Amino acid sequence: MDRYIEFRLLPDPEQAPAQLMNVLYGKLHLALAELGTGDVGVSFPDAENARTPGKRLRLHGTADALNRLMKINWTAGLRDHVAQSSVMPIPTEAKFRSVYRVQAKSNPERLRRRMMKRHGVDAETAARKIPDSAVELLILPYVRIKSLSSGQYFRLFFQFGPVERQARSGAFNAYGLSRNTTVPWF
Repeated sequence: MDRYIEFRLLPDPEQAPAQLMNVLYGKLHLALAELGTGDVGVSFPDAENARTPGKRLRLHGTADALNRLMKINWTAGLRDHVAQSSVMPIPTEAKFRSVYRVQAKSNPERLRRRMMKRHGVDAETAARKIPDSAVELLILPYVRIKSLSSGQYFRLFFQFGPVERQARSGAFNAYGLSRNTTVPWF
């Protein structure tokens, strides 16, 4: 992984940057799922201490992997809203970190139904074991995208691993994320 492409959201009087990032990332997810190669990772250089991913998205991989992704033409319809760089080399002083998905246990009722189904407990027992106070709220950057399987919108929360000096190689999922594989961070 020695190259990257940067996408920067352009000012738009009709749409907030977070909405544009949701659309951009949703289209990227579809393209990564179509390719199914696991060789492109993502980073959000503006999102480290924010609730939104910011106005920049970087794709990381080899020149071949990035060019293969861009041949799908997944950015069609976004060219008026996004500035895209060419495939560029990673700076030599770059550090590395993982970017991965985190899911909150934010719906106690759903958790109770799951417990009842999987463990055969009654509603009263499930309510006692999973009280309403068990709600977990995440204060992390996220995008809101549509699930292909259910058609429902959901928040995809991002967590950033510690900054590291050495890269860790491996595969990325269809969101361009991995808990174990790092992307350049600069």
